[in-house]
Amino acid sequence: MSLLDRLNNDMKQAMKSKEKEKLSVLRMLKAALQNEAIKLGKSALSEDEELTVLSRELKQRKDSLHEFENAGRSDLVEKAKTEIEIVQSYMPKPLTEEELRELIAETIKEVGASSKADMGKVMSAIMPKVKGKADGSLVNQLVRQQLS
Repeated sequence: MSLLDRLNNDMKQAMKSKEKEKLSVLRMLKAALQNEAIKLGKSALSEDEELTVLSRELKQRKDSLHEFENAGRSDLVEKAKTEIEIVQSYMPKPLTEEELRELIAETIKEVGASSKADMGKVMSAIMPKVKGKADGSLVNQLVRQQLS
């Protein structure tokens, strides 16, 4: 089942159970996916492209959450947290820190990295492997640790 099909089914379910907040987020996700397809001139997005859109939407909501917390807007903080949970439910299962460390070690061996000067090579090789499954800043931090 494609992501759009899953979103459509979940939207119908949210309408039936009168979950306005969830329905709103699902509509935003669906619109973002459709806009990306139009922008790329395709009728349907690949899984990788869908993941890119979901990651972008998740990042926007996390950034908003951070801004709301700094501004002391507790009403909007709760709304943002709910939206983040809903978007995360469509993301792939995240890698554990241990799995991530192993993947980084393998990638360092693959590219033959030996110092922090090779950081760019390692990051460009590993990011496609962990797309949507790990936070970029955590990956960066772990790569730095292993290269030092």
